[in-house]
Amino acid sequence: MSKDAVNTAAATPRTDAAAVPADAGDAGYSKDLKARHVNMIAIGGAIGTGLFLGAGGRLHNAGPALAIAYLVCGIFAFFVVRALGELVLYRPSSGSFVSYAREFLGEKGAYVAGWMYFLNWSTTGIADITAIALYTHYWSLFTDIPQWMLALVALAVVLAVNLISVKYFGEMEFWFAIIKVATLIGFMFIGIFLLATQHEVGGQTPGLGVITDNGGVFPHGMMPVVLVMQGVIFAYAALELVGVAAGETAEPEKVVPRAVNSIMWRVGLFYVGSVVLLALLLPGSLYSADQSPFVTVLSKIGVPAAGDVMNLVVLTAAMSSLNSGLYSTGRILRSMAMAGSAPKFTARMNRSQVPYGGILLTCAVCVLGVGLNFLVPAQAFEIVLNVASLGIISTWVIIMVCHLVFVRRAKAGQVTRPSFRLFASPVTEITTIAFLLACLGMMWNDPEVGRRTLLLIPLIAVMLVAGWFGVRRRVSQTADQELSQLTK
Repeated sequence: MSKDAVNTAAATPRTDAAAVPADAGDAGYSKDLKARHVNMIAIGGAIGTGLFLGAGGRLHNAGPALAIAYLVCGIFAFFVVRALGELVLYRPSSGSFVSYAREFLGEKGAYVAGWMYFLNWSTTGIADITAIALYTHYWSLFTDIPQWMLALVALAVVLAVNLISVKYFGEMEFWFAIIKVATLIGFMFIGIFLLATQHEVGGQTPGLGVITDNGGVFPHGMMPVVLVMQGVIFAYAALELVGVAAGETAEPEKVVPRAVNSIMWRVGLFYVGSVVLLALLLPGSLYSADQSPFVTVLSKIGVPAAGDVMNLVVLTAAMSSLNSGLYSTGRILRSMAMAGSAPKFTARMNRSQVPYGGILLTCAVCVLGVGLNFLVPAQAFEIVLNVASLGIISTWVIIMVCHLVFVRRAKAGQVTRPSFRLFASPVTEITTIAFLLACLGMMWNDPEVGRRTLLLIPLIAVMLVAGWFGVRRRVSQTADQELSQLTK
């Protein structure tokens, strides 16, 4: 829906969500995602390589206080998804926050939201295929295969699944999430057993003594905990997928609240709970960024093939992330293309009602990542991961700004808020935005990577401005066409 058309429609008070003008990009989708798919997409978004692999290096740097960092970031991530959930119930859309940005912030807001999200997922996709190649090299059977070739094969497999139908995407995410959850629950049972029986882990007796005898909760002070916040935020990236998936489920009003509300206890149980367990089993100094912390623990107690099992799980997590990235950017780009702010071909759908144009564009950027794996295989992962963090923080900020405007219009009687709401507005939104911007600022304290990433912001801003001048005429023409159809 164009800016002018939305503004015209917004002038009349609405009392029914069904009366809200639909995003033109929502037409043509199937409703094949079931409640179990959306619930598992929510779980999959909350559990990924940030926990299975990234927690090791963060435990080494921040110590047991990492659990506090996960809890704090998890609370703000929940606020973001709760705000998005309210917007979804107001008007379900496969364009998700880009569609809401169009309605509440105008076409420029939708343009920035969409392309920053594309930046996030396209660079995350490069990180994912790089990770998949690295994890596959763990097994000697694949050691002699070039990293770039493994990355290309992984991309081809996930692309094929996405292009077939949304049902296959949902099934793939469902089983990926089952594997991740089952692994975490299995580890937590083992960890609790080790604690209860006081079974030695690498010569250490597990319990509170492991923490108190090794520098306490903050063994290196507060600053390392503050510095890991930005990385922890990225660990929660993909939670917003619930909003995109809602556009392809038959009963979003039933499915979305349940999926969103369950995110909080999942964060508490899986992230905070597992990190607390890890801290009680071994000192933080024994964990490292080069190995999954779960593998570190299991190898210390002599569990056979622990490395193989966990490597398979992190491989699954990376495949899941790549799968989600292609899915979500396909829908987001189609919403933008229908408004004129993305290439026309990204609006195209195949017979299975899949927006293949946008998926292929994201895939094309990932192919550049294959080239990156060929040229600089050692640095490929680190380079793109930090660029992706700029995209996810900007996306979450835009979601909260959209919600602020939505609530303001609701108070003016222009829209009606659903019963499922973000609480304590506008304090919650403002606090969350301030926290996210603070996390962005914290990157300056990392001169090697974080500071260089922040220096990319002016370049990205210039590219966005130049791109807007390139599409604004087409956006205006599309808006005029929609407005003339509404007034006929």
